[in-house]
Amino acid sequence: MDSYTSQAETERIVSDAKKNDVRFIDLEFVDVTGASKVTEIPVARLGEALEHGMWFDGSSIEGFVRICESDMFLVPDSSTYSLIPWTNGHSKTARLICDVYNADHQPFSGDPRYALKQQLAAAAEMGYQLFTGPELEFFIFKSANGGPLSPETSQVHDSAGYFDTTTQDAAVELRRRIVPTMEAMGLTIEMAHHEVAPGQHEIDFKYGEALKTADWVMTYKNVVRTMAQSIGLHASFMPKPIAGINGSGMHVHQSLWKNGQNAFADLNDKAYLSQEARYYIAGVLEHARAIAAVTNPLVNSYKRLVPGYEAPVYVCWGRSNRSALIRIPRVRKGDPRAIRAEVRFPDPSTNPYLAFAAMLAAGLDGIKKKTTLPPAQEDDMYHLKPAQLAERGITTLPGSLKEAMDALASDDVVKNALGPHIYSQLTEWQQSDWDAYRTSVTDWEKQRYFSVV
Repeated sequence: MDSYTSQAETERIVSDAKKNDVRFIDLEFVDVTGASKVTEIPVARLGEALEHGMWFDGSSIEGFVRICESDMFLVPDSSTYSLIPWTNGHSKTARLICDVYNADHQPFSGDPRYALKQQLAAAAEMGYQLFTGPELEFFIFKSANGGPLSPETSQVHDSAGYFDTTTQDAAVELRRRIVPTMEAMGLTIEMAHHEVAPGQHEIDFKYGEALKTADWVMTYKNVVRTMAQSIGLHASFMPKPIAGINGSGMHVHQSLWKNGQNAFADLNDKAYLSQEARYYIAGVLEHARAIAAVTNPLVNSYKRLVPGYEAPVYVCWGRSNRSALIRIPRVRKGDPRAIRAEVRFPDPSTNPYLAFAAMLAAGLDGIKKKTTLPPAQEDDMYHLKPAQLAERGITTLPGSLKEAMDALASDDVVKNALGPHIYSQLTEWQQSDWDAYRTSVTDWEKQRYFSVV
């Protein structure tokens, strides 16, 4: 039988679990839609799981396999071992993030983590390593009537704005619970603050190698939801939960590194960007409309991507221009390590493994083809008229999930980054959502038309 974790590493983790009186192990993985999944084993089976993996039924997981081929197994990544801070006593639990394998002991092509690994391997063949720094925004809701929380009874917990604070704000206490919990699970937190919209927050963690940061995104969501629930609140990563105010984004800072140096940096360039960085950014822009189906995967995602609410919709780049699809953040002069591209259109409903894989594939395609980067746009794009945008050759992101799906269907680079299995399952899930949405009759329609038509 194959051994997936070295004996020394297995002994280290088993010893730590024993020292901390761990009783259970959560084996975590993610489905095609980005939903976190977990199966729990007693700590007595930890060594077995680390060395040989753990069998499970994959036929009940969204986008995995048919019932006739349901036997699959989870292979824990030992580097992701962490105690779960909110468990204790007889329920003390640790977690391991896992890769998904087929019964033939080969990686499962429908595992989103594997899709990202494949793209990272392609980058490594070109000498590159991808670093990412995602920034996730979320809303905190409370019950409007003191009863159980539900979509009908919830309301945002405050009326504050960007960087605002109040000593009576329950979310301040919530953030102060979230931050040490995230730190205990391996994230390095850089900043926590109130965002622009009422009830909206952001907690930023330090950038890292892309596979690790994708894992951290899943940990981040789990911690935020769990800590909110512990004090009677609800955290939502829905892109646009409330009409008329800003939605939530997941801006992704990214850079390629080569031989221990930032390959995006050229301090002699006006924007501090190397030619490789320019090709990479051009690639992401060229494939942006297809990427959107991955980074903005919900019907609701496209209610955020409208002008006027700080979400970018125009396919262009700029230096420090927050109305552009990609901006180049300002850095301290002479600091090449910090030079990066901030891709601003993804939202936190995305599957981070697939999002990073799609953007990396597009960027590498730009480098391979030496795609020309169009001129930087430094105007407020929201104030330009359609004729001005057309004159500059600036297109827009898709206006709906269906439009994004159509763009993805005709983009082989992004489709290949997902692989046939994930592409098929993702689009099947999205088509089901789109069909349900387009055939539903909303309260808005009834109020608008019922008495006048």
